[in-house]
Amino acid sequence: MFENKDDSKTGISQLGEFGLIDHLTKNFKIKQKSTIMGIGDDAAVISAEAKKEIVVTTDLLLEGIHFDLSYMPLKHLGYKAVVVNLSDVFAMNAQPSQITVSVAVSNRFPLEAMEELYAGIEAAAKIYNVDVVGGDTTSSTTGLLLSITAIGQAAKEKIVYRNGAKENHLLVVTGDLGAAYMGLQVLEREKEVFKVNPNSQPDLEPYSYLVERQLKPEARQDIPKLLAELDVLPSAMIDISDGLSSEIIHICKSSKVGCNVYEDKIPLDPQVISVCEEFNIDSTTIALSGGEDYELLFTIKTEDFPKIKSNPHLTIIGHMTAESEGIHLISRANTKIPLVARGWNALKNEE
Repeated sequence: MFENKDDSKTGISQLGEFGLIDHLTKNFKIKQKSTIMGIGDDAAVISAEAKKEIVVTTDLLLEGIHFDLSYMPLKHLGYKAVVVNLSDVFAMNAQPSQITVSVAVSNRFPLEAMEELYAGIEAAAKIYNVDVVGGDTTSSTTGLLLSITAIGQAAKEKIVYRNGAKENHLLVVTGDLGAAYMGLQVLEREKEVFKVNPNSQPDLEPYSYLVERQLKPEARQDIPKLLAELDVLPSAMIDISDGLSSEIIHICKSSKVGCNVYEDKIPLDPQVISVCEEFNIDSTTIALSGGEDYELLFTIKTEDFPKIKSNPHLTIIGHMTAESEGIHLISRANTKIPLVARGWNALKNEE
C-alpha cells in the first residue's frame, strides 16, 4: 500500500491486443454447463436453461472516480469489480453464470500490473463460480477504466424486482451497514499522512473490518439460497450500493409505497460505531448515506415474519406504508424525519 512505482516492468505494447488477451485469460476455466463458447471466437455463446430468464447487468469503473490506486491494490480492484456486478444479479434473486471483462489502460501500466488485475478477476470468478466468456482491451489516455458485464439466470417466477413492495410489508436488510464508507475514510486519511511522510506506513489493524469491506467486499450469494430454504420470496429487492436511504427510496418509488425505517433497528458493526466516534461522524448518517456495502435490502409479506425473525443474517428495519404517508426515518427519540437520498451520485458535478 502506498508503494512507489517500479519502472522495470514489461510494456503491454510488446504483446499487442490479442497477445495480451491470450496472456491474461489463459488460466480461465469453463465451469458452467450453460457456457457453450467462451473466450476465443467473435462472441460468446450461452445456452438459456429451460424455463429460466436471463438477467444482465453492467458496471463501469473509472480511475479517480470509483477507485484510487494509491491504496486500492490492482488484485483487489479486479476482485471488487466482479463482486459489485454479481451483487446486482443476486439482488434480482438470480444466480450469476458468466461475466465479460473490458479494460482500457494507459501505458503507465506494465504487463505485471494487468496480471495482478486479472488475478483478482480470476479469484472472484472461481469463488462465485462464474465463467469469464469475453470482453475487450484497448488503450486509454486517462488511466484505467474497467467494465464488467454479468449474466445470470433465474426461474421467471423467482425473479424479484424493485416494484413489488406493498403497504405493511416488512423491510429487511442483510448484514451490517456503513463499514465500507468508514473504511474509505480511514484510507483517505492515511493517504494524506503518506503524502506528508512517504516513509510512513499506516497501521490499519484496528480498522481491518472496515478496510476489507471497502477494498474487498463480498456479494451476498448466500441470501437467495437462504431465502429459498426458508421458503421466503421477497416482494421487492435491491442491493445497497449507493446508501441505504437511496435504495429505500428506489423501492418506494418503484412500488408506489411509503416507508417507516427505524433508526434503532439499523444494524451497525461495533467497529463502525467506534470509528464514527473517532471521526466525529454520526453513525446513522453513515449507514443511510455511505454506500458500497453490497448488502441486500428487500421486503417480505408479514406472514413470512416467523420464518426470518431469528435469522442472524437478516434484520427487520421497518415497514412499508401508504405512498401518501411518505418515506421517513423514525429516530431513537421517536421523531419522524423525512428520508433524503444523500448517497453516491455518479453524475454529480465536481466543484
